[in-house]
Amino acid sequence: MESRLNINVSAVDYDKTSKALTRQLTLLEEMVHGEEDFVMTDSEFAFGWHFFVLSVNKSLIEKLAEMMGSDFEKLKGKSTDKKFLAWLTKNVETKSPRFKLAIKEEMESSKFGIF
Repeated sequence: MESRLNINVSAVDYDKTSKALTRQLTLLEEMVHGEEDFVMTDSEFAFGWHFFVLSVNKSLIEKLAEMMGSDFEKLKGKSTDKKFLAWLTKNVETKSPRFKLAIKEEMESSKFGIF
């Protein structure tokens, strides 16, 4: 089974944000000849925000990094996963109102004070 990056997404407008993320990742799949490299859960609504999880195959991220070369290395973030979040945010933020992306595993460990 392929390893995945699970991303917690918080959005004010689920429809616009999920469509923008889907469009961006579909374009990325087409660019690197990937197929079915991401899935998205349904949203849960609380406190005026929609919360859902976006799961992306690590191979898709690696193909993007390979294709972008040194430009990928210049993205903000220490790890490949963080750089991918920066790239995804930059490419979606103009198409969707207020949203936040965070790596799911990091959020779960920090919730209990384990770093």
